[in-house]
Amino acid sequence: MNLDDCRRFYAQEVRFAASISAPGLVEAFGHVPREKFLGPPPWYLGSPEQRALSAAGMVRLSYLDTEDPRDLYHNVVISIDRSRDVNNGQPSALARWIEMLDLRPGARVYHLGCGVGYYTAIIAEVVGPGGNVVAVDVIPELAERAKANLSSYRNVEVYCANGAEYDPGECDAMLINAGVTHPQLLWLNRVRLDGRIVVPITLASSPSIGQGMMVQLVRELGGISAQFVSGVAIYSCVGGRNEQLEPLLKKSLTTGALLRLKSVRTDSHDPVETCLVHGREICLSSAEIAKASGAAPAD
Repeated sequence: MNLDDCRRFYAQEVRFAASISAPGLVEAFGHVPREKFLGPPPWYLGSPEQRALSAAGMVRLSYLDTEDPRDLYHNVVISIDRSRDVNNGQPSALARWIEMLDLRPGARVYHLGCGVGYYTAIIAEVVGPGGNVVAVDVIPELAERAKANLSSYRNVEVYCANGAEYDPGECDAMLINAGVTHPQLLWLNRVRLDGRIVVPITLASSPSIGQGMMVQLVRELGGISAQFVSGVAIYSCVGGRNEQLEPLLKKSLTTGALLRLKSVRTDSHDPVETCLVHGREICLSSAEIAKASGAAPAD
């Protein structure tokens, strides 16, 4: 098999592993050259299952090395910086999260935690030349690599920035690829009506990595609706964690209560039974949003 054959087979592997149906997304996985984004060989490939167990401190992740670019076209994580334990993430997981953004040609997307830019390129292919992708990474070396890797994409801008503070402007969708205790108000204020945010709500299990759940948020007329997407182990977002919310989040995650998440409230209210993680500015709630009006969720 040549590289083109491998990419086509890989795109179908990702399609079935992630149960994705968006044709443009599948085509993007079959088109973007993964090896272009990963630096020169040898490359170090790891099992996604071992990666998850490693994040939980249960095993030590081991890698297989290869110099054959055809080996990159499998549903595996690939080391980007072994000293920092930074990887190019699991394709099926990222594919699922990107599909939950419901991207359309011409959309404007914010990608926080872009790494070396591979999945940014996938997003850029889906939204097309009429769309726009704003990508940031807090690690200068990764942001520089992403900028170089994405230089041929005229619809992509890359910045080195603190993603929790960076203002991307109004967006149709946001992929937050770093764990937070809560969605930031800035993101909620910048996503357009009917726009989507896919964000990992995580409990910090180490200084750099957290575990929790990936959540899809949708701005609707009645508020911000929310639903569970998948479990996740992921690096924490610099500036995206609130110490006061950590114990509340721990309780909600460990008891499974957060699986009842239906909305994100930003209105001022006292804690009530439907508050799963209640903060002064943000509340993760099990209350359904009011579908027919702009009112806050009723308790």
